[in-house]
Amino acid sequence: MQVFIDSMKGLWEKSGFVNGTWLDLAMLAISLVLIYLAIAKKYEPLLLLPISVGMLLTNIPGGNMFNPELFAGESVNFALVLNQGGFLDLLYLGVKLQLFPLLIFFGVGCMTDFGPLIANPSSFLLGAAAQAGIFITFIGAFALGFPGGEAASIAMIGSADGPTTIWLATRLAPEMLGSIAIAAYSYMALIPVIQPPIMKLLTTKKERVVRMAQLRFVSKKERIFFPIIVTIIVGFMIPDALGLVGMLMLGNLFKESGVVDRLVKTSQNELMNVVIIMLGMAVGATAKAENFLNLRTLMIIGLGLAAFMLGTACGVLFGKLMCFFGKKKTNPLIGSAGVSALPMAARVTQKIGQEADPNNHLLMHAMGPTVSAIIGSAVAAGIMFSLFG
Repeated sequence: MQVFIDSMKGLWEKSGFVNGTWLDLAMLAISLVLIYLAIAKKYEPLLLLPISVGMLLTNIPGGNMFNPELFAGESVNFALVLNQGGFLDLLYLGVKLQLFPLLIFFGVGCMTDFGPLIANPSSFLLGAAAQAGIFITFIGAFALGFPGGEAASIAMIGSADGPTTIWLATRLAPEMLGSIAIAAYSYMALIPVIQPPIMKLLTTKKERVVRMAQLRFVSKKERIFFPIIVTIIVGFMIPDALGLVGMLMLGNLFKESGVVDRLVKTSQNELMNVVIIMLGMAVGATAKAENFLNLRTLMIIGLGLAAFMLGTACGVLFGKLMCFFGKKKTNPLIGSAGVSALPMAARVTQKIGQEADPNNHLLMHAMGPTVSAIIGSAVAAGIMFSLFG
């Protein structure tokens, strides 16, 4: 009988009810709120749900699913992680080694149509202009006292590109990865709420009803040469961005070549789905109480929103310049699609344009800045890493 009592006592002493703190309960509550938003409100559920589940698992007291101390320092002791790490530690290796973000970029490349960008190369300028929000926010975060690498990672939220943001934060600010990723995907889900007021504030009714010329036909040869040329140019100019851009363009080359349909379908579906699950849970695991429940998290959320709003504003303002000075009329609204939230940003542009003119179709024109922003955000991340990595 005494043995049974001692066993029950030992079990109770090891339980989360004894070892948990109010910080753990607060993090569990936050994870449940995020689960609710992902399921009930459909806020970026494909990644927010795995992230919130990872957050839930890592903050259950005594579970030892994720042990951040195993990843402290520049190098990873793989033997220690494999022998002593929990389930989420093993998944986090895919993030730490940059495997998951790069595979996601490969899958994105297999699903992306660069035709609108090739047909209208000036879209590159709009995509680049929207990246200004990243660099402006970086200056603000640095001025507020964040070190260079952390400031760069926070500013990257403005790209509205989750994998790129995770890629940079993992390398420059791993202790802030959970906060940054949650902020990034939350704002991506709120694009239909955040962008329209900015778009309407910065444009006139006359500008919003501008109709653009139909895009020209893009040949298969152009579509095949495009990813090869972009990879070579970016690789020579910014080698640190080659991983992201190279995988993106490799996936696109697979798609446009038309000779590996089976691989493309697998990359678009099975591979992407598996990687998204593992990436989301691993990122959520980093949101431990000591890294999340502090003033810095609130600052990250605020600066991330500023970066996103500034990126939208810069894209629209540059669109106004193109509308005024360009030989071909440009509707400034498509500049808001210069953030790389594909395809939601382009759909918002279409919606706001049709509120002003129901017969104006801007969707395909807006896709050009959006897909160019995927390249632009990867290049911006490469620049930031080359400066602070």
